[in-house]
Amino acid sequence: MAEIMYWEAIRRAHDEEMARDPLVIAMGEDIGVAGGTYKATKGLYDKYGPERVIDTPISENSFTGLGIGASFLGVRPIIELMSVNFAWLAMDQIFNSAAKVRYMSGGQLTAPVVIRSPGGTAHQLGAQHSARMEKVFMGIAGLRVVTPSSPKQAYGLLKSAVRCNDPVFINEHELMYNMKGEVPDGEYFHPLEGSEVTRQGRDVTLFGYNISVHWSMQAAEILSKQHGIEAEVVDLYSLSPLDRAGICESVSKTHRAVIVEEAEAPVGVGAEVMAIINEECFFELDAAPVRVSAKMVPTPFNHTLEKASIPNAKDVVAAVLKMISGK
Repeated sequence: MAEIMYWEAIRRAHDEEMARDPLVIAMGEDIGVAGGTYKATKGLYDKYGPERVIDTPISENSFTGLGIGASFLGVRPIIELMSVNFAWLAMDQIFNSAAKVRYMSGGQLTAPVVIRSPGGTAHQLGAQHSARMEKVFMGIAGLRVVTPSSPKQAYGLLKSAVRCNDPVFINEHELMYNMKGEVPDGEYFHPLEGSEVTRQGRDVTLFGYNISVHWSMQAAEILSKQHGIEAEVVDLYSLSPLDRAGICESVSKTHRAVIVEEAEAPVGVGAEVMAIINEECFFELDAAPVRVSAKMVPTPFNHTLEKASIPNAKDVVAAVLKMISGK
């Protein structure tokens, strides 16, 4: 196992898959000569050339459509959208072409395309560069959505996504690119479906994904040391499909659920997890599930207001204590 950064894990997956298969290409703004805004394609332009590492114009709808069209013919593009905020411009191509072509062609066409994009609230990027759009993508039938919370997942999920014949959207978080973690020395393929228990517990389950997994782990430590409450933490790295069985298994063990997300609550991941709990394991609950989410406001540029608009580990602790005390 080697300890590397999140961006290095993504770059390594790119490199290995491009070396293995000449039909794997990379496309996006500044991914070539500049090596990517977050360095995830650093050095690949020099190694594979401009025909396989393609610097695109600032036109998300156009280059996403070109990549998806190429995937119909057997090419396996990895498309990087510089920011998930700009994905709105490519939604027609993703929603109406990539996600639907297998169904509408009766299986005659597939779209083995990977679309990666950073999102989330970083450091004072303002309302138009702080979107959390995972709730939008996970509602698109025919599109897989995964969101890595560690370098190991970032590496393994990208490799699995490249070899998948379904379109896969990889939702990364801007604050995680310099995060370090262990990644296997040999090839590793992470399942595109399921969830992971990152901490065992008995009193309450904290469900999170990407950065909120880390808030949940911090909260679990505080709850254990200061309050004697043992929280289980479940990483929902696959948002579509969600791991219904894994969600219910944990709730049936702890009988309480808190869903932690950086996005706003309405029509979000937390809402869907609560629906699954209500439909599948309602009678296992000792208390109503709770969501810890962002405020329903455009993300402020002001640093103090920005921090106040999104949740953190202290908010998770407070939610658990209120749930257990009933006050």
